[in-house]
Amino acid sequence: MGTVISLDLADNLPPATLDELADQVFAWMREVDARFSTYRSDSEVCRFDRGEVLLSEASADLRFVLAACADLWGDTDGFFDAYATGGLDPSGFVKGWAAQVASDRLLAAGAANHCVNAGGDVRVRGRSPSGEPWRIGIRHPWDAMATCLVVAGTDLAVATSGVYERGRHVLDPRRGTPAGGLRSVTVVGTDLGVADAYATAALAMGAAGIGWLDRLADHTHAVVTDDARQFLSADLPLTD
Repeated sequence: MGTVISLDLADNLPPATLDELADQVFAWMREVDARFSTYRSDSEVCRFDRGEVLLSEASADLRFVLAACADLWGDTDGFFDAYATGGLDPSGFVKGWAAQVASDRLLAAGAANHCVNAGGDVRVRGRSPSGEPWRIGIRHPWDAMATCLVVAGTDLAVATSGVYERGRHVLDPRRGTPAGGLRSVTVVGTDLGVADAYATAALAMGAAGIGWLDRLADHTHAVVTDDARQFLSADLPLTD
């Protein structure tokens, strides 16, 4: 889906086991790309959007994603909209969801200490190779070589939506125009698909997204506005 996937396995398991687990993660991500990439005309999501695949014929994963996107549309007052661009594009949920599934599978397989990074959307569990909680840097929205914040924890889903790489690609679905006001939105929770969608929705809301994020249960956030102001949840798990 036009992004980079990285994986860090921190358990003291046999090398062959770690290799097999890594292979399974990357095979899953390739499967997700083949099914959901809007850049591939032969992907299932593109064929579904063109009417070549009926809902009754769709894979279980596509049906799950469509249902989740419908729920998230309601949860966000319509600001998370998989049809905001006119065609079906569930990427604002799929990337985080795919990494979350990979993390869930690693945990079930006995790899309790790991980090899955899908293009800056990060799911960590357990502890890093140093034995300390994982540290996740949030990219500085004007300097690609710097971080503006670092969060840390042993069970975190950290998703960021911003305009600094792809420009104003997130649309305000009510106006049909590129959203403005916010430069970067990071949401921290425990489900990366949901956090990813919430970050996208808040970015689409513009300045109103800050108040909306403040009201979210079980999530914290960090927001940087277009004029470089920063808004943080009081309980955001920050570290030096």
